[in-house]
Amino acid sequence: MGMSYLVYPGAHHTRFHHAIGCVHLMQQAVNVLRFKGVAISEAEETGLYIAILLHDIGHGPFSHAMEHSIVNNVSHEEISLFFMEKLNKEFNGSLTLAIEIFKGEYSRKFMCQLISGQLDMDRADYLKRDSFYTGVAEGNINSERLITMLNVVDDDLVIEEKGIYSVEKFIIARRLMYWQVYLHKTGLVAEQLLIRVLKRAKELYDLGYNLKASEALLYFFKNKISIENFNNETLEVFSQLDDYDIISAMKQWQFHDDFVLRNLCEMIINRNLLKIKIKNKKIKAERVHKQTALVMDRFNISQKEARYFVFTGSISNQAYQLNTKRINILHKSGKIEDIVKASDQLNLKALSKPVTKFYICYPKG
Repeated sequence: MGMSYLVYPGAHHTRFHHAIGCVHLMQQAVNVLRFKGVAISEAEETGLYIAILLHDIGHGPFSHAMEHSIVNNVSHEEISLFFMEKLNKEFNGSLTLAIEIFKGEYSRKFMCQLISGQLDMDRADYLKRDSFYTGVAEGNINSERLITMLNVVDDDLVIEEKGIYSVEKFIIARRLMYWQVYLHKTGLVAEQLLIRVLKRAKELYDLGYNLKASEALLYFFKNKISIENFNNETLEVFSQLDDYDIISAMKQWQFHDDFVLRNLCEMIINRNLLKIKIKNKKIKAERVHKQTALVMDRFNISQKEARYFVFTGSISNQAYQLNTKRINILHKSGKIEDIVKASDQLNLKALSKPVTKFYICYPKG
C-alpha cells in the first residue's frame, strides 16, 4: 500500500496478511477445481501454496514505492525468486515445483494463471483486503463467488458463464481502486518524495557526508547493488529491511545540515507534502522551468537541488489487458469467449484501453 495510510488511516495492513490471505484463497481454488474433476496431485497442491505464499516476499520497505530505490533496477519478482531459490537449497529442492509455477514455466498452464494472471489469487485477495482497510467500498469484490465459478478447459483457467457479472464487477473494482487508492494524488506525491529521500541520501553518502541509519540500510549505500552482484549476503541484509528502517532514518535526517534531505524528510514526517496537479495532457516544459526558478529564488538553492522539489511524471491505469492473459468465459454450450466479447457491458472494452495522466509537483505557497 506504500504511503496510502496518509490518505486512508486504516491502510496499515501488511504484505504478510496478504500472503496468508492468498494461501487461503488458493486452498479454496484447489478444492473447487478438484470437485469439478480437475486432477491436482499433492505435490502440485503444495507447489501452488508455496508459490502464492512467497510470490511477494521480494518486496522491500513501502512496497512498490521504493522498488528500484534500494537496489538498482531489480524488480520485486526477481528478489522473490532469489529468496525462493535460497530456500530451495535449504529445503533440499522441495521448492522446485513451486519455482516452476511461479516463473510460469510449469507444463500445466492453469496453475501458473492461478499465481499470475488477470484473475489470480493475488488480485482476488488484495482488492478485497485493500478495499476493507481503506474503507473504499468500490473495491469490494466477491472473491468467494469468483473462485466457485473457476474451471479448467484445455489446460486454461476459465470462469463459468454464471460468474460473468462477478468478473465485470472485479474489473471495474480494479479500475476504481487504482484511481481512488493506489494512484491517489496524495499517496503518489508522498511516494515520490520517499524515492527522492533515498536518492539524495545516496548522493550525500557518496560525497562523504555522515548519515545515521541502520546497518542494513547503510549496506545499500556502501554497495551499489544490481542484478549482476545480488548475492546471498545481499539477500540476507535485504531481508532485515522494513518500513521502520526508512522511517527511523528520516526521523534522524530531518535535522541534517543538507537543505534538500532535511526538507524532504520533514515533509513526509510532518505530512506537509508538495502540491500536486494532475492533468490529461503532458506538463509543458515552460511551467516546470517557471516553478523551478521560483523555488531556486525562494530558497536560494541550485537548479539541481530545486529539481528535488519540482518534478513531473505520469500515471497509467489499465483495468483489463485485452492482449495478454485474458479472462475467458465458459458458456453452457462449451464455447469459450473473452470477457470483453461475452459481456453485455459496453464499457469493458473501454476499460481495456490504458488511461494515462500527467502530474507536476512543486512546493506550496
